[in-house]
Amino acid sequence: MLAEQYRSGGPQRLYQADAGWSEQVKSTRKKLAELCGKCMYRMVRVETVDGEVYEGMVVGTSGSHLYLAVRDQRFFSPWGYPFGYGSFILPLVLYDLLVLTLLI
Repeated sequence: MLAEQYRSGGPQRLYQADAGWSEQVKSTRKKLAELCGKCMYRMVRVETVDGEVYEGMVVGTSGSHLYLAVRDQRFFSPWGYPFGYGSFILPLVLYDLLVLTLLI
């Protein structure tokens, strides 16, 4: 089947993001990465666009992810609490974040 695609002019593109949407995602991801970097080792509450809510300590960021140490019954770790605060490091995609609240 793959050989047939290349003989007929190559693979068929199924989806391409709109250029405006793509730039908006990149801009939002950059802004959130900078903000999350300022929250390192602080307690936050995160709500995603899908309505999931997590509370935990920010333990890392990358270009597109926030890493949150959580104590959450939804996640199981057989090792207990090896990271000090949480038993699980949850990676969250920055453009999925809807609300980020700093907890005092």
